[in-house]
Amino acid sequence: MDQSTTRRRDISGQSVFKDDRKQAYLNPEGADRPLKSPIPARVLDSARRYRLGRLRSKMAEHDCSALLLYDPVNIRYAFDSSNMSIWTMHNAARYALILADGPAILFEFEGAEHLNQGLPGIDEIRPAKSWIFFTAGDLVETRLSEWADEVSGIVKAQGRNRRLAVDKLEPAGAFALQERGLELVDGQELAERARSIKSPDEIEVMRWTIRVCEAGMARMYEVSEPGRTEREIWAELHYENARSGGEWLETKLLTAGARTNPWYQECSDYVIQRGEMISFDTDMIGPYGYCADLSRSWTCGHVAMSAKQQELYAAARAPIEHNLGVLKPGLTFAEFNERSWRIPDKYLPYRYTLALHGTGMADEWPGVFLHPDFDRNCSGMIEHDMVLNVESLIAEEGSESIKLETQVVITATGAERLDTFLWEDA
Repeated sequence: MDQSTTRRRDISGQSVFKDDRKQAYLNPEGADRPLKSPIPARVLDSARRYRLGRLRSKMAEHDCSALLLYDPVNIRYAFDSSNMSIWTMHNAARYALILADGPAILFEFEGAEHLNQGLPGIDEIRPAKSWIFFTAGDLVETRLSEWADEVSGIVKAQGRNRRLAVDKLEPAGAFALQERGLELVDGQELAERARSIKSPDEIEVMRWTIRVCEAGMARMYEVSEPGRTEREIWAELHYENARSGGEWLETKLLTAGARTNPWYQECSDYVIQRGEMISFDTDMIGPYGYCADLSRSWTCGHVAMSAKQQELYAAARAPIEHNLGVLKPGLTFAEFNERSWRIPDKYLPYRYTLALHGTGMADEWPGVFLHPDFDRNCSGMIEHDMVLNVESLIAEEGSESIKLETQVVITATGAERLDTFLWEDA
């Protein structure tokens, strides 16, 4: 037993193995205080310039005059502009138009223009024209026409051609732009490929997001005691993220005991029992809009794992360690698949289909499937400065699930882990 692991007996007389090293992830000034970002303004401004430049370079590669963005994650990537991100994911109320050889224009929700003060990538702010039924009602057709006239007019007047890349758009909007002579191109692919290669400044910002996430995980670890509900433990991550400048959690993937298998059940009011495995996936959009996507599993009450839990946990560590050793720049997805860890047959029916995925301001391209599900048409390669997540989920019939995941940056020599939160057998 590691000397950093405290062994004691609780009131029931059972042995408790609590890893005191995990407390180091809490705020050193006190767990009752939020973490304060050390990221200087120059790093943020450098990351902003890089990201907008990446989008414009991809527009040139695709021979597009402009890029129309509605996805709030893409708008955040382009401008570092954030306004009601969750709400605007399902209400198309703000958008951006970036010219390849001209200005970058943000069409902002009326009354919220001031939120963008000081953002260097925005050349002009205009009021957004919302034509969804919720905001336009009986005036949808009129508002749609006004919107399409404005967007197409800008592209025709300032664009090198009439090719417009668009990430997300309702069919009526696409038809209206095409009727005005624009050729629409898949802007989501363009944006995701731009986002897939990170600058050093982005990596620095991502490290801070992961720092906040791991502080939240330490809080979760501390309260993983019998009698707590799944929701109570999950809420600790929400709390740390919100108070330390983060955004939201993409999923509610924290379950315990038999509820861990099958995977993808959302956290509930289930009261967790001593010795049950708690497994979770953070999927956290944290400070500066970056994602910390980490998974861990540990026992409720910090008790020693049963023999079966130990067996499953060791099996879940195997793909992490093996695939970390395989990753290197220049390796095609097909080559990675050939060299990747092979899941034993008894775990196959309960597998997690992804082996790797990209991560930036959310889970993003590429998504490389586990070898039984790998699509030979999945083209591409692992590149220097990609940030990838290495996934693992192990379960068998009637067992609990062990979920593990680590986030890495691809360097010249291989994969460098960005997270450091301890595994249970560390």
